[in-house]
Order: sequence, then structure tokens, then C-alpha cells
Amino acid sequence: MSVHQLNNKILFGLKVKQLRREQSYSFAELSKKSGLSVSYLNEIEKGKKYPKQDKIDALAKALGVSSAELTSRDFDERMTPVVDLLKSNFLHELPLDLFGIELTKVVEIIANAPARVGAFISTLLELSRNYALREENFYFSALRSYLELHNNYFPELEDAVQKFEETFHLPDQRPLTPEVLGRLLEKHYGYTLVDDGLQNYPELTGLRSVFLPRKKQLLLNGNLNDLQKSFQYGKELGFQFLEVKERAYTSSLLRSRVFEEVLNHSKSIYFSVALHMPLNRINEDLKSFFARKTWDGEAWLDITKRYVVTPEMFYHRLTNILPQFFGIRKLFFFRFSNHLKTGHFEIDKELHLNHNHRPHSNSLDEHYCRRWVSISLLEDLRKLQKEGKYVDTIVRAQISSYVGSRDQYLCLTIARPAYPSPDKNVSVTIGLLINDELRERVNFLDDPALVRADVHTTCERCAIMDCKVRASEPIILQKRQRIHEIEDRIETLIKG
Repeated sequence: MSVHQLNNKILFGLKVKQLRREQSYSFAELSKKSGLSVSYLNEIEKGKKYPKQDKIDALAKALGVSSAELTSRDFDERMTPVVDLLKSNFLHELPLDLFGIELTKVVEIIANAPARVGAFISTLLELSRNYALREENFYFSALRSYLELHNNYFPELEDAVQKFEETFHLPDQRPLTPEVLGRLLEKHYGYTLVDDGLQNYPELTGLRSVFLPRKKQLLLNGNLNDLQKSFQYGKELGFQFLEVKERAYTSSLLRSRVFEEVLNHSKSIYFSVALHMPLNRINEDLKSFFARKTWDGEAWLDITKRYVVTPEMFYHRLTNILPQFFGIRKLFFFRFSNHLKTGHFEIDKELHLNHNHRPHSNSLDEHYCRRWVSISLLEDLRKLQKEGKYVDTIVRAQISSYVGSRDQYLCLTIARPAYPSPDKNVSVTIGLLINDELRERVNFLDDPALVRADVHTTCERCAIMDCKVRASEPIILQKRQRIHEIEDRIETLIKG
């Protein structure tokens, strides 16, 4: 059904409801006057039915209006926010069906309190304009919410990976080489793989691959290493095996036309990661690692080497497995980018499971706490690079205690150069909330060799006054303190 048809149904239903309430008719009374059943009237008001002309005429007569007035888009002022919202297409851009929510139900809620809810929607739209949020920002927020709702574990995708392995008789051993996966793309799906296929397009140097659907060509960045190629091939195999229709043709999402592109991109990533790190094997490896009495960074990195995967792939798999099979449900994941020319730190990937965790991204141009291991490890990596030392990956664990709360996290971070991009480094962090469940699963939590640090969210809000790595004065905190002082003084004056 088109958006226009759906809007017509919803708006007609709202008009009938508005007129019925003005006449103080019950459904039974309107049914008797119009000759339409109560259930049919109910469906009309919910925006699920649009009657034929003879029924419109009967309904109009029962409500004391003309048929033209009943089908017009003219509403009283109270309903203007609802009508404007539908005309703006804002609600249609939200993937409500992903969460089992009917658009008509949302409109019904809005219609029951149009002034108040309309003001709330206007506030959201104003915020989106102020912070220059595009459609894809809503899409990515919806995707994160969807992943968090399911603890980022999808049995149907795990089953699809297993079926894929059986269908194509993949070997049990890992790693899977790019040659094996590349042959599957060429032989079974008719792909042409073009090494260094982006060399003539300087504006595309930051991308890992571009897929040309008409030619079935996959143009690859010539700077990709084998594990990056394997990951890209795994994504393409996911698109094909899952029979995805709406998809992006670039390795990373630039601007999405519809939400399905964002969702299907996420599914293809999940497919590739699960293909490279089979569920049973990685589960056993993690059990062995968490059984250790002491933290061992090299052993942590060895897991990535065993499967020949990137740190991002490894950490993505952790977010699938830890909540589902280890009972470690309260965790967050970050990927930080450090732009080497400007020194700017930016969170470009984020996921929170089972909790709105204290460490989170900030879109207000504030400075992230330099005590975060995500940032301190990137700073150490940059220092080594300036000294002329080649470093592929470095790893560190830190127990972070959040000032002003009782929250502590075991943060496991890996930092590396952002190949093929030469102008930035990246770090990935998984943070596990320290509670009784984590202590049961992770034996090395009390290792005295673990780095410990008091941390906050941003420097502008931080109360650690003796911090030697502060990047900005605590201006937000100071402003709040001044407001409290004013409030306290006014309260004293009033009481006096």
C-alpha cells in the first residue's frame, strides 16, 4: 500500500472520530444511524478501512455533514499537528513495524492528545534541525534500539550461517581465506572481483569496496589486506544467501535511501562475522580466556589471530555471544576514531545492551574524558608512531570507576591504525559492568596488574579537579554549580 493511500485511510478515520465525538455518538448509535456495523466503524476510525462511496454517503448523512466535507482534509486546529505530521512523512520514515508497532496506533495516540503530543513531536523535529540530524541518523538510532532489544543476537542469522556452511561444504577449520570465499562469489553468484578496482577514483579511497549490480562487479580497494578482503567477501555472500533486495552498494553506509538498507547492512555484517567465528568454537575460546587467573593482553589478541579477523569483527562477535551464552548482559561497545591531523577524537560506532551505560557518545562538541582507556591507548599508539615505531595493534584492560556513581566497568580495548585510511587510528572497546554475574564468569577481575582509573564522561562535566590529562575546563559543571548557588540563595531569602 502506498504512503498516500495509508494517509488517506488514517486521515479519514480521524475525521470520522472527530465528528462522532462532536455529536456525542457512541459506536452503537452511529451504527444504527448509518447502517454500518460497529466493527466496521471501528476499523474505519483506526485507519484500517476506507469505505466505498455509498458507505461514505450513509456515514456523512448520519454525522450531519456532506460527503465532500467528510472526505476533505480540513480539520480543526487541535488536529493540525497530526495532519502536518502525516504530510511531512516523518512517521513513515520510522521503522515502526520493526518493533511491532502499527502506524495507525501511533496516530491514534497522537490524536487523543493532539496539542500535547504535537508539541512533543515539534520539539523532536526542532532538535533534529538544530543538530543537523539527517534521515540516516534516525535510521541508525532505530537500528541500535533494535539490536539492543534483541541483545544483538539473532538465531535466524546463526542458522543461516550454518546452512550456508552445509550448502557449500565449507571446511571446519578456520580461518577462511579470501580465496575460498572469493571463489564462492565468482562460481556460485557470478561475481567479478576487481583487485585495486578503485584506483582510478581518488574520491573513493576511503571505501573498502563498491559493488556494481548491473555488472556484478565488486571493486576492491587495493590497500586491503587478506582479512579485510575476507570480511568484505563474507558480507557479499550474506547479501546473496539471505536474498537481500534493498542494499547499499558501498562497503560502509554513506547515505541510506530507506531503513531496510541500514537493517540489511547490519545483517550482512552479522553474517560475515558469524561465518568467520563459528559459535561453538569462539564460545570455547572465550571460556578458556575468562578462566585465566590473570589478565593477558597477548592471549586476548591471539584470539583475533586464530581466526584472522579484525578487532572490530572480534568485538562484534563478543556483543552477540556474551549476553546470550555467558550471562554478561550489561555491556557497551565503542569504536573511537582519532584523526591524526586535528587530534580530534570521535565515537563512530556505539552499542549499549541492557542498560543506558554512563560512558556514551556526546554530540555537543565536548571533550571525551582522556582517562578512558579508549583514548589513552590511542594516544600511546600515536606516540609510538611519532617515534617511528611500526605498531599493528596494542591492547589494554582497565577497570574504570565512574565519578559520582558506583558503576565500574572492565574495559578491554584494542587500538590500531585505520588501514586503508592513513590519516587516522581507531580503538575498539567493550565495557562490561562489574557485578556479581561478571565476577562469576571472569576470574582475572581481581588481578592487581589491571590498570584502574577514575573516569567521567566529558571534561566539561567532570569533577576530578586534579586531573593532569584534562582537555578542557569543567565549564558545564561550573555553570550548574552557579545555578545551584543562585537557587540556594533565593531559597534562603524567601525563608528569611
